[in-house]
Amino acid sequence: MGRREIYESDLPHRAVALYLYLKDRADRDGKCFPAIGTIARELNLSASTVKRAISDLEKEGFIRKKQRYRENGGRSSLLFEILK
Repeated sequence: MGRREIYESDLPHRAVALYLYLKDRADRDGKCFPAIGTIARELNLSASTVKRAISDLEKEGFIRKKQRYRENGGRSSLLFEILK
């Protein structure tokens, strides 16, 4: 259902590319946690463009993001959950 819905949406191409990237890397529960730098490098986008795409997808209800933390309290990569 998600792929068809993403193509029929009015989201910018950066958000569509990011959604497909996350969907391809998600586990059975629809969760994955690539770093923004990794996403940017693999999609040939800037980190700020990736962040805007994340915001686009969250706003439209396609994904949810959650900050992950290391045992020492430091920030780790974001956890992405595919919702559609």
